Amino acid sequence: MGLFSRKTPGRNGETDKGAAKVPRPDSAAARRRPSIPEPPPEKGGIAKEALPRATQPPAPPASGPRPASPLAALARNDLPGMLAEAQRLGASDLHLTRDMPPIIRQHGRLIPIESPILSAGECERLVYSILSPEQRTRFDREWELDLSVELSRVGRFRANIHRQRGTAEASFRMVNDQVRTVRELGLPAVVEETARRNSGLIMVTGPTGSGKTTTLAAMVDQLNHERSCVIITVEDPIEYVHRNRKAVIKQREVTSDTHSFPKALRHVLRQDPDVIVIGEMRDLETIETSLIAAETGHLVLSTLHTPDAVQTIDRIIDVFPPHQQTQVRTQLASSLQAIIAQQLVPVVGGKGRVVSCEILLANHGVRKQIRTGKSEQLMTIIQTSYDQGMISMDKSLKTLYQQGIITFDDAITRFKFPESFEQI
Repeated sequence: MGLFSRKTPGRNGETDKGAAKVPRPDSAAARRRPSIPEPPPEKGGIAKEALPRATQPPAPPASGPRPASPLAALARNDLPGMLAEAQRLGASDLHLTRDMPPIIRQHGRLIPIESPILSAGECERLVYSILSPEQRTRFDREWELDLSVELSRVGRFRANIHRQRGTAEASFRMVNDQVRTVRELGLPAVVEETARRNSGLIMVTGPTGSGKTTTLAAMVDQLNHERSCVIITVEDPIEYVHRNRKAVIKQREVTSDTHSFPKALRHVLRQDPDVIVIGEMRDLETIETSLIAAETGHLVLSTLHTPDAVQTIDRIIDVFPPHQQTQVRTQLASSLQAIIAQQLVPVVGGKGRVVSCEILLANHGVRKQIRTGKSEQLMTIIQTSYDQGMISMDKSLKTLYQQGIITFDDAITRFKFPESFEQI
């Protein structure tokens, strides 16, 4: 089973099954300090769960104060220590926000850490502590900042610094030091075959936090080990660091190596690339340049925030003004190789997540429907081309459910067509 979550010890209690007996007033138990269970969270709020057993503090004595969690001492003065602890707990994200304790995302769920609440001043001080003078100046000017943070003996993190009610806050995404292979991630073998194409456009899509960057890095790593070529990446920021194997890899970061995606791509064709990797297609100019590069014999890999293959096609075309859309359909039909749409689903027991994906491969029928503007017909092609390696998201979800990897509720709530569950 290919999980995106790493198997870390001590990762992500118990519900009372009966009413507690009330001691007599003159009994010894009545003189002890009772243990009052914490009430359940309100519906719609953040799930306030206990820390994993391995990190739980020992029970306090009846007369003494309750000791803080491992993060409590770090919350006010040591952001690197907080990131290290969040990494150790197997969290995917750490959030710092005013008037709240530090919050981690563990297996897709938000868990507040048992720690003092951060004031606006403390939150801002923690955020500024990791910024260089140049980064601080840029953030003070633009109020938005994406960057990568690398801590020795801890790891790499993708950070977004932003303002909320006038206070600097931050979100950190943990980045695995080692790039896992396509098979280790649990993706179908057809993804490996697709990455071996010499030219064309391959899109990895899905919502935020669905593992798009991880999948893209796995494909780049595969090319790095299999093909003698020049790979140029444009990222904001750089997350996975690749070391040259068979390929020569040049990783360029927006704001530190280039001013923007469009400016980097305008010059990338003069840098002798065989493969171009674009961290995200954000605007018309980036999409337009990517299509031209894919048409002219380069392999282009990129991501887009769309939930499925059909909406990916429509989003690319709709970015352009109406008078250009016919030409763009022709370009896309001729250059597209594959669309891999994915999402992460909690596994049974909540100890990790597994990838579910939809795959569209550009065969003759797919190219014809794109060229003629009949993208609504693409789902039918996906559903009837399973033997060619295509698969719909609904089919992928049901397969995971039948294998006992995910629950029925997690599968059906993600179905695009729930009424067809039995027919798939």
